[in-house]
Amino acid sequence: MNLHQLKNIVAESSNIVFFGGAGVSTESSIPDFRSSSGLYQTKNRFSVPPETILSRSFFMEHTADFYDFYLSQMIYKDAVPNAAHKALARLEREGKLQAVITQNIDGLHQAAGSQKVLELHGSVHRNYCMECGTFFNLQHMVSCGDSVPKCDSCGGTVKPDVVLYEEPLDYEVMQQAADFIAKADMLIVGGTSLTVNPAAGLIRYYGGNQLVLINQSATSYDSHADYLIHDSIGKVLTELVGAEREGGD
Repeated sequence: MNLHQLKNIVAESSNIVFFGGAGVSTESSIPDFRSSSGLYQTKNRFSVPPETILSRSFFMEHTADFYDFYLSQMIYKDAVPNAAHKALARLEREGKLQAVITQNIDGLHQAAGSQKVLELHGSVHRNYCMECGTFFNLQHMVSCGDSVPKCDSCGGTVKPDVVLYEEPLDYEVMQQAADFIAKADMLIVGGTSLTVNPAAGLIRYYGGNQLVLINQSATSYDSHADYLIHDSIGKVLTELVGAEREGGD
């Protein structure tokens, strides 16, 4: 792949959409799920598979065990945006990137400065009481320690605004994502194995001829890509966007 050629295409584009997954945040020291070192593969103290723990039924039936796993394995409050997040935010400021569509729940795109972020699977930074709907931030959840997070107002259980297994994705967010992809002149897909549906199926809405796929390992969509790059997403996006602009952008 000639990155110089692809850089020129990015420079000429004005309606880029980025679709990303867990691999975007691994360079911020947040593990992904399905790689050999991912959350689903590494040994832990829990006897139940992570996919089971992160389900709606497990949350409802074993709330304390759910939070024991969730707060210790899914929360990385000290993580900071990496080169990939920063490059995408810079593309948006330059008026080229119209939306970031992410499967991640860490909020690092927003922390890097991205404004239009569609979070398909929710966010750890939004949490709501299941009884009265009161909002709580991430700090409230972390401060509960080993206890199940409770509402200060009514005492109800606070649930993270994160899509669990057995829960549907937000229809309006999915529709917005599909619309952005359908209208894009360039679709950059990065850091995702493209195995989790219905999110992975979104790229089928793209009908253009500038589908860029950046991932460390092969995916089932590699043959559909117009530009295929197996490399660090932070490195590639930084090269595509160019040097940092004056003022520390």
